[in-house]
Parts: sequence; structure tokens; C-alpha cells
Amino acid sequence: MENAKVKIFTGNANPSLAREVANYLGLELGSAFVGKFNNGEIQVKIDESVRGQDVFLIQTTSFPVNDHLMELLIMIDAAKRASAKTITAVVPYYAYARQDRKTRGREPITAKLVADLLTTAGATRVVTIDLHAAQIQGFFNIPMDNLVGVPLLAEYFMNKKIENLVVVSPDLGGVNRARQMADLLEAPIAIIEKRRPMPGVAEVMNIIGSVEGKNVIIVDDIIDTAGSLTEGANALKKFGAKDIYAGCTHPVFSDPAIQRIADSALKEVVVSDSIPVPEEKMHEKIKVISLAPLFGETILRISKNYSVSCLFDEKTIKQGKLWC
Repeated sequence: MENAKVKIFTGNANPSLAREVANYLGLELGSAFVGKFNNGEIQVKIDESVRGQDVFLIQTTSFPVNDHLMELLIMIDAAKRASAKTITAVVPYYAYARQDRKTRGREPITAKLVADLLTTAGATRVVTIDLHAAQIQGFFNIPMDNLVGVPLLAEYFMNKKIENLVVVSPDLGGVNRARQMADLLEAPIAIIEKRRPMPGVAEVMNIIGSVEGKNVIIVDDIIDTAGSLTEGANALKKFGAKDIYAGCTHPVFSDPAIQRIADSALKEVVVSDSIPVPEEKMHEKIKVISLAPLFGETILRISKNYSVSCLFDEKTIKQGKLWC
């Protein structure tokens, strides 16, 4: 990368992804110490000059969420006080996004709170991928790029050349995502209709569309405990589906997700590295694809004032090209 004014730093959340992004751009990862004081408070020290530089801080806000969020906020503050020209927070997994509105009295809207914290700390731009609710972009008064993971997942499944395919949305709220995947794979869609009698509990009621004798891909943004995913996969098998795959951007994998996946009808679960999957949670059914080229290309385009949205042009993807 020719632009010497770009600096990339990372916290402790996903340093391997940050290194891959830096390698993609032909840059060295910036030198910084991110640790803790003896009393448990976060300690950050940037060990090189960032004055007048375009700083990109790559930090996913995965478990332990609050530690990683505070690391990011303090890194932003450190870069601001060191006279960085711009500060872009690259947050592959945006925590607290599932509380994006009030559903009952006296509830917080934590997605908005995190947006305010990032802006107040000094971020001049935020980049993320597959927000749980797209309207969270409107919580920011600074530029906000919400990248899309479906093209990467679609490219993976294109290369597998799965025949007789149906793309399945795990619920009514995910239909747009499933439609995008289906358009890229030139496949029909089906929808799992379910109800939630209580928070965290989902019951499959019906399958809208035909899956009998078909290979199916369930596409979603987050796998947390994998309850909804595995219940849906088992229901699809009962409705006559053949091989069942899943594609998801954010592998939260809270317990007992791995055991549920292992015991389910799922043949393969394809996830990104927006959240690092520790070795003890890896399973033969789980395949991880890297977001480094996508984030690397996005950083390159932001630094050179090129279009970011053209990365997701469907014609380009269908021609077998990942970038425009």
C-alpha cells in the first residue's frame, strides 16, 4: 500500500484478523501496548507517532465484551490526544446491537449508547459488518459503513457447487438477507416460521416454501447459543431436506452452541472470523472464512476516498470477482 499515512492498530480482541488485514495492505501492524493496570483498569500506550495520520483501530467487541469495548474507547482517546488526523474504529462485531429499541418500559437502548460512546471518545468513522439491525447506522452522527457478509458466504457456497439448492431464512426478520444470498446463488428461498413464547426460546411452527429433497443453506447474522439454528435444521430435516448447511457472519458461540451443532442435522456451519473461534470451540462441522480481504479493501478505499459500496455489486460477484 503506497499511502504511508495509514496506521493500523489492534487491541486484544482479535489480533490475528488485524495482522491479516495489515498483511493484505502490505503494512506493519502499529506498535501499541494494550493491557491492564494492577487494579484491573485498561492501560493503553501507542508506541509510535500518529500525528497527522489516518488511524484504523481494529477491535471486535466479543467476549469479554466490556473489556474489549473499553480497550477500543481508550485506544480511540489515545489516538485523538496524539493528534491523529482521522480515527476509524473497525468493529467487526458490534456488541450490544440486539437492544436497538425499547420493547418494554424502562429498557435501555444499548446500541445507541455504544454509538454515543464511540463518537464521544473521538472516532471520526466506524466500520462494521452485518449489524443486527441496519437502522443502528442512524444512531451515528459520523460516517458509518455497515459492510455485508452475504457475498463472502455466497462465494464460498458457489465454489462448493451444491446442486438442487434452497436458501432458508431462519425467521421472518431475515428474509432480506436470505433473498440476497438466493439471488447470488440463483436459488429459491424458504422461510422457517416460528414463535417465541419467551426470550431465548423459539418453536418452529411451519416451513414456508418447499425443501423436500433439496439441499438447503440457512443464512443468519449471529449464532449465539445455536438453539434457533439447530431447531430449524432439525425441522428442515423432518420436512424432507437433504444436506443442511448454515452460513453466518458472527460466531458468538455461547454455551452450549458447539454441542448443539455437533448433535444437530447440520452438515456444515460456515462462519467468518469477525469473532475469533477458540481452538476448544472448533468442531469438524465448523468452517471459518477470513474477513481480512474485505476489511483490507475497505480500509484501502476509505484512505483513498474510493467507493466502498461498489464492493457489493452483484454483477461483479456473479462474474467470480470479489472486488469491483
